[in-house]
Amino acid sequence: QVQLVESGGGWVQAGGSLRLSCTASGRTFSSYLMGWFRQPPGKEREFVAAISWSGGSTYYGDSVKGRFTISRDDAKKLVYLQMNGLKPEDTAVYYCAADKYGSTKYNDRYTYDHWGQGTQVTVSS
Repeated sequence: QVQLVESGGGWVQAGGSLRLSCTASGRTFSSYLMGWFRQPPGKEREFVAAISWSGGSTYYGDSVKGRFTISRDDAKKLVYLQMNGLKPEDTAVYYCAADKYGSTKYNDRYTYDHWGQGTQVTVSS
């Protein structure tokens, strides 16, 4: 069982940066596929980024490629989302997610078994 807690959200002006952190509990964290999703106001939850259990592979949604970077520190049981060049359309609640089985469907929200409570990111123009 893995429990996830996000932090690092807040308010930022367009063009600014934020780094989100996801703290995980559980002994087998290092074997999990980890992902970030977001849910803008009034919209569906959408894929942002994912990182394989080894950290060797990373994946990004088209809207964040080149601006966001996902990384993990298994020793500290942390997953990060570095967000640069933020835009007003990045405003959303951001969720950390974990998949025990390392599915290849990394961009599918139904792949993930565990979710954090979310952290709000607001980007003003």
